[in-house]
Formats: sequence, structure tokens, C-alpha cells
Amino acid sequence: LWAIAIDIGTTTNHVWLVDLISGEVMAQRADYNGQISRGEDIISRIIYASREAGLEELQRLVMETLNRLVEEAAHERGISTNQIYKAVVAGNSTMIHLFTGISPETIRLMPFITTINELPPLRAHAVGLDINSVGRVDCLPGVASYVGADITAGVVSSGMCKSGTLSLFVDIGTNGEIALGDCTWLISCACSAGPAFEGAGVVHGMRATAGAIEEVWVDRESYEATYRVIGGDKPRGLCGSALISLLGEMFAAGVIDKSGNVNLNLATERVREGEHGAEYVVAWAGESGTGDDIAITAVDIDNLMRAKAAIYAGFSILARSVGLSLADVEQVLIGGAFGQYINVENAIQIGLLPDKPFESFHFLGNTSIRGAYMALLSRDVRERVKKVGEMMTYLELSADNTFFDEFSAAMFLPHTDESLFPSVA
Repeated sequence: LWAIAIDIGTTTNHVWLVDLISGEVMAQRADYNGQISRGEDIISRIIYASREAGLEELQRLVMETLNRLVEEAAHERGISTNQIYKAVVAGNSTMIHLFTGISPETIRLMPFITTINELPPLRAHAVGLDINSVGRVDCLPGVASYVGADITAGVVSSGMCKSGTLSLFVDIGTNGEIALGDCTWLISCACSAGPAFEGAGVVHGMRATAGAIEEVWVDRESYEATYRVIGGDKPRGLCGSALISLLGEMFAAGVIDKSGNVNLNLATERVREGEHGAEYVVAWAGESGTGDDIAITAVDIDNLMRAKAAIYAGFSILARSVGLSLADVEQVLIGGAFGQYINVENAIQIGLLPDKPFESFHFLGNTSIRGAYMALLSRDVRERVKKVGEMMTYLELSADNTFFDEFSAAMFLPHTDESLFPSVA
């Protein structure tokens, strides 16, 4: 008996092929969501879906991506896709709407509500998923407009509700979704981080696959860069974890200032004026797998600054909304496809994560698809995902007039209020 767990990310789609007899994951596939060509973020997709035939096109694009991944996974195990009888799907609210062909238009309009948060089980042929045509497709329940099934699945798979401690859970992706609580209560919010953390929308960005630079170190005196590449091959680009690492290292070495501006007066050829403004070269053409210099540009840095500022502002407002501060949080659980690669020190240096002891942080990888996988194997887990969704309070940041102030304060490295980051100071 075969089944699949699916995570529909705004930027990246993941598929796990599961043997239901043993419960083992037998194949994994991931690729960029085909919808990216019609908009890099959720709002762009919602606007595109409101155009004539736009909704149908976006559904077709995501189905093409998913069906190709399902076909590749099935081929690896030597089975037919017709032998796959069940799918459990997680994703943010907009992605679930687009997956099922339901208009997401009300998500971006006041009062920011979904058409539906919990779908009934569907048949594969009804949505166009290329498994057995009468196979069951179970979309996990979401919470609200910008906190979807990826968070309900993530909270359960992270073990957050078993710890009994005050926890901050964040799924860092195109849409930074955050939950705070100890599972006797939970409150959540979401902020648009953009696709930079997943390597998209970055001049030399790529997913965290073979050939991606995953971590960078910058010498404090010579400003030379050393790096580690996934798979040990020649570098082909920078994935999300490398961008965080690089931003932190450049700041510590003085290559960029608190505002993220590149210092072009340094005695090194690695800083220069490029096609996209000032840039820092990580790998020269002669050592790269593409034959081109791999650099981080001023535009990339600005996108990263905005992304980290949005996420930190979300943390701050969520804690304050329940009369707490980030100092009260006992553990920080980090999901997202690239979460397991993040260097904690660098993430704190740039003000992406709160300044807490390293042992407070737990990097869990893609908690969304792991939650879908767990719900695929267990009715009890599936019920827990539903209960988490029902008990979670949602805070709409666009209706919170303090968000812009918090965002602006976090648009510096690490923050305008340096007392929040004593270890960086």
C-alpha cells in the first residue's frame, strides 16, 4: 500500500512517497512551485487568481509540479502512480485554496478571511492529482487567512505540545508563520518574508541542493571568503542558510554597515560595483560550477533585511499581545525546508532570531511535510492537528498599527535597540 505526504510551499513543493505497511518514507522529491512564474509571494498569486482563467492556470501549474514529483518518486521505487491510494496535504491557506481550485480572493481583502479552513476529504480525480483516481486526498486544516495547515501540522510534528514549556514556533519560508504558547493556549500570526530565504528572488540564489553554498565565513582582516558546498561539488549558487550566514559574517567583518550598505572602500577585490549595485563576491568564476562569479548584491541584501525584519517584528508583536516578552520564551522551534542548516550565531547577529542561549534553539527541518506524514500514518495525529487548529488564536498583523514601527526598528543589523542583542553588541 502506497501513499504520499505533500507540502505545498509558496516557493518550494515537497513530496514524500510512503509505504503504509512499514510506515517508511521510500522516496523524497522537491522542486520550485511552478506558480512562481506568476508571482513570487502569496498576494501576487491571489491577485493573479482573480484574473480571467487565472485561478485555473495557478491550479494547473501547481498540479504539474506535484504530479511530476509524484511520478519521479514512484519511478524511483518502480511502482505506478495508480498504486498510490492516499495523499495528505499541508500548506498555507492560499496554497490549499489554489491546490483545490477555490478562489483565495477574500484572503487579501478586509476582513482577511479564508473561503474555507477545513476541507472535507476529496478524491484525486476531483483535484487532478495523479495518483489512483479514487484515491483519498486529505487537506489538513488551517487556522486563518495567513496561518494554514503548514503551521497546524508543524506545531504537532515539532513536539511543541509535548514539552509543556513556553515555546515560539516559526516556519521560515516565503510567508513567515509564527505560533507562541504552551499548548494550553496558542496564538499565531504571519508576516510576508518573501522568497529570499529559499534562494528565490536572489541573483545567485538556489534551493538547498547539491552545488548550493550552505555556509560562508568572511575573514575579519583580508575579507576573503571561505565556504561549504552541499555535496562537496563546485558551487553553483547560494541557498537560504548561506545568505543568513553571509549577511552575519559580512556585518561582523565590516563589509556591510548596520543598514546593510556594502563598504566599497575596503582593500579587497571582492567588493565592487556590479550590475545590481554594490556587491560582494563569494566565489570567483574560476572556482564556480557555472563559470560565473557568485555574489550577493545590494538588492539581495535589501530583500534579506526586509525578510528578517518582518519575522522579528512578528515575534515581538505576538509576545507583547499576550503580555510577554521574548525573554520569557523558553525554547524556539524552527521549521522550514532549510531550517536545519541555519547557523544560530549568524541568525542572531543579523537580528533574525532573538538573542537567547544556543541551547534554546531547535532546528527541525520541514515540519509541515513531517506533520502531513505523521497524519498519514495515524488517526490520532490527524485529530491532534485538527484540535491545534481549533484552539489557536490568530492575530492579524495588518490590523495591528504597531507592526510598521516594529518592522522599521528591525530594519537594521541586528536592531535599532541594541540592548535586545547583548551578545551581538
